[in-house]
Amino acid sequence: MIAQKQFANMASLLKDLYSPAFYDRLSNALAICIPKFDKGKFIKAVFIPEFESKELKERMKHTTRVLHDFLPEDYPQTITFIKKIIEQLRIQGIGADGLAYMFLPDYIETYGIDDLASSVEALEFITQFVSCEFAVRPFILKYENEMILRMQEWSLHESHKVRRLASEGSRPRLPWAMGIPFLKKDPTSILPILENLKTDPSEYVRRSVANNLNDIAKDHPHVVLNMAKKWSGLGAETDAIIKHGSRTLLKQGHADILKHYGLDDAGVLLKDFKILTPQIGIGESLEFSFSIFNSNPAEQKVRLEYAVYYKKQNGQNTKKVYKISERIYPAGTTINIIRKQKFVLITTRKFHLGDHQISIIINGAEKNILHFTLMA
Repeated sequence: MIAQKQFANMASLLKDLYSPAFYDRLSNALAICIPKFDKGKFIKAVFIPEFESKELKERMKHTTRVLHDFLPEDYPQTITFIKKIIEQLRIQGIGADGLAYMFLPDYIETYGIDDLASSVEALEFITQFVSCEFAVRPFILKYENEMILRMQEWSLHESHKVRRLASEGSRPRLPWAMGIPFLKKDPTSILPILENLKTDPSEYVRRSVANNLNDIAKDHPHVVLNMAKKWSGLGAETDAIIKHGSRTLLKQGHADILKHYGLDDAGVLLKDFKILTPQIGIGESLEFSFSIFNSNPAEQKVRLEYAVYYKKQNGQNTKKVYKISERIYPAGTTINIIRKQKFVLITTRKFHLGDHQISIIINGAEKNILHFTLMA
């Protein structure tokens, strides 16, 4: 109950980014940029009776529609005003990347889909103030070749935020966004984008490249394996991209990626695996312990993970893998480990009472599975 209240409060805080104070600041900027702008009329249009019940995304969409009523019908002219609004917000000391300003790229997505030339110019400008990774995706779907070529150009842009838009916006499986089916089927067209960005000076961009690779790995493991071999050794930062981009394959215990990283479970032994809390309630933690012994005559890199088999509503189990560590174990070394796994309610997981399982994974190889009970 406490966890549910915490997440409800978090959601409430997010939607309340769209507050009277926010709209007051925004309308002050609009009044400077839009001729004959009526601040009172704008505020009244925003705060309709249904506003309070709207959640974050609904408030964002509502703001987009209200703003549209105060801008010219001519779309290219509207883009000019949006640029002026962003410049004015900056003058007022409003920093970039504010979540509440996501209505600006949403405006382009909503009203500019039939004007590619004006919209891509707007996205390039707006993403330097607030990220456009969601708004760009309908354009990729409608204008496949043109958008991929433009995003290749963006990958060489002087602004790291535009370069990140090239990699993040072209992810085949961007979370919380529409998928890109033709990129899921064949990611070949976006590989040049990732090639351009593999040694990018911005960590913000490099992490996006890794996330793109991880998306690709879910449908085309061989593509990511080939990239890993090709990029390996170019530098520590590029190696980090490969490793983070291979995380799904590593969790799956994919044989080729395990071999690439020298992860072999031979001679690495699991001992004394115990569940210390065999019966737990929701809100409590599963506590377990075990030892790892490297019986090999030489040191061995060991990637340790554990998998929890959560019980589903239909009685079946769904497996989720969690990483513990990855380190070198000297020959003959024994390491004792104690871990806890919280069973606290979150918005993305619902717990079902009854029998659950947990296992230890050593270098991709799943070892003993033990049972525990989740009670009311």
